[in-house]
Amino acid sequence: MSFTTTSFQLDGRRALITGSCKGIGLELARGLGSAGASLVINDRNLQKAQAVASQLRDEGLSVEIAVFDVTDRTQLREAINGFEAQTGAIDILINNAGIQRRAPLEDFSAEDWHELMRVNLDGVFHVSQAVAQHMIARGRGKIINICSVQSELARPTIAPYAASKGAVKMLTKGMCAEWARHGIQANGLAPGYFATEMNRALVDDQGFSEWLCKRTPAGRWGRVEELCGAAVFLASSASDFVNGQTLFVDGGLTSVV
Repeated sequence: MSFTTTSFQLDGRRALITGSCKGIGLELARGLGSAGASLVINDRNLQKAQAVASQLRDEGLSVEIAVFDVTDRTQLREAINGFEAQTGAIDILINNAGIQRRAPLEDFSAEDWHELMRVNLDGVFHVSQAVAQHMIARGRGKIINICSVQSELARPTIAPYAASKGAVKMLTKGMCAEWARHGIQANGLAPGYFATEMNRALVDDQGFSEWLCKRTPAGRWGRVEELCGAAVFLASSASDFVNGQTLFVDGGLTSVV
């Protein structure tokens, strides 16, 4: 089939975005919705998910909700299986839910380590497995795992976060190795430094912001809407022969010394 720009359209497809009530997840939902996808907003809080869904509907987007905690395997499987049975297929999964904890590595608590891994890594595994079982049966699907520049680079006080995001990058490759034969494309989307709620302390730190702007070839923080083009590409048929890759959207940060 010849290439056309319609390859980037997501009409008739449904996308589940975990942790999509704020920040990057919410903006990615808007981006996929603008490309034609029906959205499934996720949060562990029903009222929050309902409020965001209502907001997006007011913007003209088609929105449903799926309430579950990505760290609760039983709960998320019941929610995903129930959604598939009662509402319809999840064609696109974006594993966006994530947390950050900062402390010197020698002082990093075991509790914070395990919490990071449960959300950032275990959550990606459990949600992907639950959704992929349905995708495998249909012989098609798109999985986008939100990685990070910390999938490649480390900084003081966030070594466990970097470990979790490095593991997600390799899990993405493993998904490709296991599931490509079933018509599933699994890829990573790795943001650089974006001005989000999670990064508020860094955005407000003048010294860090000055360092970052000098370190990044683009000379600035990223804007969350700048992630949407890459997400739409990875979610669309335009990327049907792209698998197991991690696409860095970082203003050139990982390309230079």
